[in-house]
Amino acid sequence: MKKTMIYTLLTIITLLAAAALYMTLHPVFGGNVSPEQKEQFAKLSNYADGKFVNQVPTQMDMNASNVWSMLKDSMSGAKDRNPAGQLPVVPIDWSKINSTEDSLTWFGHSAFLLSIDNKKLLVDPMLGPVASPVTFAGSKRYSENMLAVIDKLPPIDAVFITHDHYDHLDYPSIRKLKDKVQHFFVPLGVGVHLTRWGVAEERITELNWWDEMEYEGLTIALTPAKHFSGRGLFNKDTTLWGGWVILGKETRFYTSGDGGYDAHFKEIGQRYGPFDIALIEGGQYDRRWSWVHMTPEEAVQAHNDVNGRNMMLIHWGAFTLAYHGWTEPIERAVAAADQAKVKLIAPPIGETIQLVGELAPSHSSWWKSALER
Repeated sequence: MKKTMIYTLLTIITLLAAAALYMTLHPVFGGNVSPEQKEQFAKLSNYADGKFVNQVPTQMDMNASNVWSMLKDSMSGAKDRNPAGQLPVVPIDWSKINSTEDSLTWFGHSAFLLSIDNKKLLVDPMLGPVASPVTFAGSKRYSENMLAVIDKLPPIDAVFITHDHYDHLDYPSIRKLKDKVQHFFVPLGVGVHLTRWGVAEERITELNWWDEMEYEGLTIALTPAKHFSGRGLFNKDTTLWGGWVILGKETRFYTSGDGGYDAHFKEIGQRYGPFDIALIEGGQYDRRWSWVHMTPEEAVQAHNDVNGRNMMLIHWGAFTLAYHGWTEPIERAVAAADQAKVKLIAPPIGETIQLVGELAPSHSSWWKSALER
C-alpha cells in the first residue's frame, strides 16, 4: 500500500513538473514581467502587492457551490451552446477594406479590422482556431480557420490589444501578423508576450489607464475596464487590461474590451464621448462571474453611459466560453436596444460596414438563418 501511494505521489509530482516545464518553455504562454517593470508598476495607483487592481475592489466568488454548479453545467450545459454546424463567413469585400473610407469589419468575438483616416487598425486579432494554449482542448471557433485572412490583409498601421487572455491575444495570429504590422499598442506589461513572439520592443507602446497619445494623426487612449489578466498559473493580474478610444477626423471609436459593468463607463463618456460607434462586450456572462463580464442588458447601458451613437455587441459569435446559448447574447441585446432606443448594428462575420453618414440599425437576425444556407 505504501509503495502504491509513493508511486502515485511521484507520478503526480512528475506530471506537475512536466506541466510547469512545458508552460515555461513553450512560447504560447508568453513572457513574464521583469523585476524592473514591477518596480515601475509599484508606483501606480492601480497596482498593489505585485498585481494590477480594478478601480473598484472585485473578487470572483468561486465557492464550493459555484464550482460544483459549473461542473454540472459543463456536463449538461444549456441548449444550443454551439451552432449546429460550421458558421458561414460572408465573403470579405476587399475593395471596401482597401478603400480610403472609414469602415469596420468583424471577424467574430472581439476581433475587428478598423479603417480610420485611411489607417488600417486591428483590434484583438484573435483569428486562430481555438481559444486555448493547446489545440486539443478549449473552445473551438464556430467558423472556418480565420488565419488565412491575414495573408490578404493590407499593411496594418497598428494593432490594439485589450488584454492578454487567449481569446484576445492569440499566439498563432500574432506570429503570422507581426511582419505586416507597423506598431502594437497594449496595456502595461502585455508587451512581454509580444517580444517573446518576435516583435521588436521599439514597435510596442504600453499604456496605463487614461494615458493618451497621438499616432499617425489619430488620438488614442487606454481606458479602464473591470476585468483581470493572465496566461498561466502564476501570472494572474501581472499585466493590465482595458478598452481603447481611437479618434479620427470623422470617426470617434470606442471598444470596451472585456469587463463588468461599473461607473468607469460614464467617466469614459464624459472624457471622450460622444462616439460614432461603440463596441461593447456582452457575450460570455454568468451570475458566477458577473463582475468580470456584462450581460447584454448591461452592455446596452454601458453604451448609453459612454454616449455612443451606434452600438455593436462583441465577445460572441466565435467561441463558447459560458453556459448560455450561442445566439442568446445578440437576441437579448437586440431586445434591450429596442427598448432603450439604442441603434444596434449587428453585421454578419466578414461583412464590412462603412462608417460614413447615418448608420441604420441592423436587426437582420442573420444568426437565425446562417446555418440554413
